[in-house]
Amino acid sequence: MKRILFVNQDIVPYVEETELAHMGRYAPQRVQEAGSEIRTFMPRWGNINERRGQLHEVIRLSGLNIPIDDTDHPLIIKVASITGTKVQVYFIDNEEFFSRKGQMLDSDGTPYKDNGERIAFFARGVIETIKKLRWTPDVIHCQGQMTHLVPLFLKHAYKDEPGIGNAKIVTSLFDNDITTPFDDNFKRCMLFNNVTMETLEKYNDIIDSTELAKIAIDHSDGIVKVSQNIPDALVEYADKSAAKVIAHSGDDFAKDYIEFYESL
Repeated sequence: MKRILFVNQDIVPYVEETELAHMGRYAPQRVQEAGSEIRTFMPRWGNINERRGQLHEVIRLSGLNIPIDDTDHPLIIKVASITGTKVQVYFIDNEEFFSRKGQMLDSDGTPYKDNGERIAFFARGVIETIKKLRWTPDVIHCQGQMTHLVPLFLKHAYKDEPGIGNAKIVTSLFDNDITTPFDDNFKRCMLFNNVTMETLEKYNDIIDSTELAKIAIDHSDGIVKVSQNIPDALVEYADKSAAKVIAHSGDDFAKDYIEFYESL
C-alpha cells in the first residue's frame, strides 16, 4: 500500500468549485478508495466557514514558529473531515496570512503583496507538520500555485530528513490563477537551510507564476498536466524537464495516478 501526501491549494467543499478545488477534493478521495493511505493539506483560507466545516485546532501540532524573510510566524494546525468520505483534511493557519477574506486576491482582484511569504510559509508548514505526525509518505503530490515551493524545500532543505527526503514528488499543472509578478522579496522568502541564492540563481530575480511553476517542475519527479489551458511555455518546459510527464485522463484517473506513482 502506497502512502500518498496530497498538498492542495483548494478543496471542495471548503471553497467554491473550480477545476483546482475539484481535484483537491477528488484526487485524494479516489486514490484512497483505490487502496492507498493518504493525508491531505490545504491553507485555512479566511473565507472558510470553520463552524460549518467543523474545523478544530490540533494543539499538539500547533505552536511552531516558522521564520520567513527574518520574521517569525506562528503555525496553527486545524483539522476536519469531508462529510460522507473518509478524507481528513489538515489546514495550515496563521492569523496574519490567512485571516483575510480573499484567498490570493483582494476584493479588487489584485494579488496580495505578501503572497510569496504566504506560499513559503504554507510549504514549510506542511512539511513540518508531516514531521510531527511521524507519517512517512512514499509520494508527495502537489496541486496548485500555493504548493509550488514544496518540491524545492523537499529536494534541498529537507533532503536528509528521515522519512521525507526519499519521497517522490509529483506536481500537477493547472491554468495560472495569478500572472502578475510576486513582490520583489519572494526569493528571500525561499531561503532556508540548503536553499540559497546560489540554488535559485537560474531563475529570474522577479518571480512570476510561470517562474514559480518552473521551480516546482525542476524539483519534481513527476508532472501531471491537468488543465487544457496550461501556458504553452510551461508545457514545453515540463516536456523538456527530467521529470516523467503524463496528461490527466479525465474523471476516471485514480488507476492512472496510482500506476504513475508506482513508475517513479
